[in-house]
Amino acid sequence: MGPMGNQRASIGLSDDEVDVLLRAARTLVLVTNGPDGVPDPVPMWFVVDEEGTVWMRTYAKSQKVVNLTRDPRFAALVETGDRYVELRGAQLSGTVALVDDVDTICEVFAGLMVKYEGLDPEHVDAVKSAYRDRAPKQRALRLDVTRVVSWDHGKQAAASGAAE
Repeated sequence: MGPMGNQRASIGLSDDEVDVLLRAARTLVLVTNGPDGVPDPVPMWFVVDEEGTVWMRTYAKSQKVVNLTRDPRFAALVETGDRYVELRGAQLSGTVALVDDVDTICEVFAGLMVKYEGLDPEHVDAVKSAYRDRAPKQRALRLDVTRVVSWDHGKQAAASGAAE
């Protein structure tokens, strides 16, 4: 491994750090392969379940679902930080499982409402029940991650003594 490989490894996040980053992040950029072979990036809201699996939901007729039905491979990016020394992120890749199970779709939807809309967790069951009629037109997207590349530029700064 050359100097760049060592530098890359030195700023990588541990599995636990990636999990914390994912749970704190607000938006994930999901990249699927478009019909013309050009990558199709879209910002997505998402939730991370107790096992650390990333889930999203979208309309069954969306371009994402069309793309993933043809080619289930994906790449995704989550990143935070405004200044160079604060940059942290993770690039995930693998395949997406398209799930049409109504209970799963309702679970993902309720999780999104808790995370993004401030839904009180005590109302989750009511929201899942209310969403059941709309769920058949949706798909849950489960990211089956096979590779993670991550970085924390603050680690590089700390190692070089340049941290502020």
